[in-house]
Amino acid sequence: MSNKFMKRNEHFFQKKMSLPKQIVVALILGIIVGFFFDQIGIPEFTTNYLKPFGTIFINLLKFIVVPVVLLSMIEGILSMGDMKKVGSIGWKTVAFFLCTTAIACVIGLVMGNIFNGAGLFPMLELAEGATWTGTTSSNFMDTLVGMFPSNMWDAFTKANMLQVIVIALFLGGSMLAAGEKSQLCRDFVSSAYSVIEKLMGFIISLAPIGVFTMMAWVVATQGAEILGSLFLVLLCAYIAYAIHAVLVYSVAAHTFAKVSPLKFFKGAFSAMIFAFTSTSSAATLPVSKDCARELGAEDEVAAFVLPLGATINMDGTAIYQCVATIFLASCCGMTLTLGQMITVVVTATLASIGTAGVSGAGMIMLAMVLQAMGIPVDMIMIIYGVDRLFDMGRTCLNVTGDISATLCVSSWQRKLASKK
Repeated sequence: MSNKFMKRNEHFFQKKMSLPKQIVVALILGIIVGFFFDQIGIPEFTTNYLKPFGTIFINLLKFIVVPVVLLSMIEGILSMGDMKKVGSIGWKTVAFFLCTTAIACVIGLVMGNIFNGAGLFPMLELAEGATWTGTTSSNFMDTLVGMFPSNMWDAFTKANMLQVIVIALFLGGSMLAAGEKSQLCRDFVSSAYSVIEKLMGFIISLAPIGVFTMMAWVVATQGAEILGSLFLVLLCAYIAYAIHAVLVYSVAAHTFAKVSPLKFFKGAFSAMIFAFTSTSSAATLPVSKDCARELGAEDEVAAFVLPLGATINMDGTAIYQCVATIFLASCCGMTLTLGQMITVVVTATLASIGTAGVSGAGMIMLAMVLQAMGIPVDMIMIIYGVDRLFDMGRTCLNVTGDISATLCVSSWQRKLASKK
């Protein structure tokens, strides 16, 4: 009797639902529950009793981000064995990201102009007395200077991801240069990263709870009416997201890594869903790494490319900035010239590189683009209320691009190794 009971339990746990399926179920349940509380007129219930659990989950993700980026990048650099390999992977990764971001800007501008030209963008006005109180981005040179930390611990406490990446590059490169004398530091990094990986596994296992509570809160508090006058703007952005994901990311993965589009999206699905609900590229890193590994990416490449991509690969943000700029210009009665659109491409590309991989950061960078176009920054208030809906799609696209880049760079590195 006891043996039969044990076998039945063992069979049950073997057939336990996988994490990606749990996340999808949690997403659907969250939408249903949120819609229910919205319909019965007590959306504050989700704010008071469900959202706090989602906030706890997001806090845990933020807590793990800095050590994951720092240790995974150092571990990735050390695993390469020499600085030439680091440089080889680095320039290929940055080139991939810059090219795809520029393409993303063009797609965003084309879609925005199509919708605007067809008169589909509604003419909205700022609510009386509304002002934009967010801080705006500095220029490119300030961003460049800001990449290099004057205080390592300050970079960690403020979660300045560009600075954390620079610190990881310096420390990892120095350990390689020091050779055998750095063995103690290498062992420490390896041991610490093993611990962090276990902690990541625990936090990620809580993802369904976080997804359910946050989705229920979003749907209940924002409601169906949120898609009213701004539905077409959201539709424009999401069509651009989809076009970029299919025509750029899946085609790149198929061309360079020989991964079919169907296999690519199936393999990246759990990371895409996680990014869609968490709205944080950096927080999705552990899931992205698992997806990239299952699709055939090299671990050492993934350890380097994914954290870097979570910081500088912001194609979804670039598309959002272009669509939002055209929409807000329309609201002001402005029509952008070809020269201004080229300026948008350049500015949005640079702004997206400086966008932190955390929820809502794209809104701050949009202010930089609007200033370059002479559009009042206060106009951001028009779309501020639905920014999270934009953020979900753009973060999902960003993470998809990180995985595509990892596969492509892995394939390029294998070909380079086979020629030696």
